[in-house]
Amino acid sequence: MTRSRLAVWKFASCDGCQLTLLDCEDELLQLAQRLEISHFLEAATAPAPGPYDLSLVEGSITTAQDAELIRQVRAASRYLVTIGACATAGGVQALRNTADVAEYRAVVYAQPQYIDTLATSTPISAHVPVDFELRGCPIDRGQLIEVITAYLAGRTPDVPKHSVCFECKRRGTVCVTVAHGTPCLGPVTHAGCGALCPAYARGCYGCFGPSNSTNLPAFVPLLRRDGLAGPDSVRLLRTFNTAAPEFDTAARQIAEEAEG
Repeated sequence: MTRSRLAVWKFASCDGCQLTLLDCEDELLQLAQRLEISHFLEAATAPAPGPYDLSLVEGSITTAQDAELIRQVRAASRYLVTIGACATAGGVQALRNTADVAEYRAVVYAQPQYIDTLATSTPISAHVPVDFELRGCPIDRGQLIEVITAYLAGRTPDVPKHSVCFECKRRGTVCVTVAHGTPCLGPVTHAGCGALCPAYARGCYGCFGPSNSTNLPAFVPLLRRDGLAGPDSVRLLRTFNTAAPEFDTAARQIAEEAEG
């Protein structure tokens, strides 16, 4: 049997989503008869050249070199799947998109003249066509295995599209907003974490990005009702998925209203 060729790529990121793949040791052993890991710099010393059947891409595009490399990756890949908040929404590094990058460079680095970077951090889909986006910071290992097995079987990955609220209901967690008035992004956040934060009586931080049916204009007033002022609402939305269009639009509108 000819095995499908898998490649794993890293751009600007913390490597957490690649580590999630490495944590799938038992599952990958079961897939080894049908899957050949051809390119994975974090796990292999001898990467093989393309073409590849499936490329998993972690990280955002932050340099001109990144932008050129992702075009090469796309050309060498039959299917391209982005994994994690950095690859699907620019990551925390997209906070630069609303700031002065030159000022950041001067403050953070002792020798800023050696830093060559773009003014923005952008998701992979802003540069090349993407076949599927797997959200999360980091991604969920069960969803990752579902994506890999789906492409081996020639079908669309069956990853839930609903919000974190459904996961709270499923595990019997009392709603932190209704019961305690805690600000929570669960109603507008993509499922995948198992509603981890609400299970410990904390509001959702939106690690998995916007769900497929967000209604931020209706949701933002609920944050105000629960005592979250304008700047605090902006900070809540501008974390792991700050450049996701839904979160970005809402944050900009709140900021403009706060400025009068």
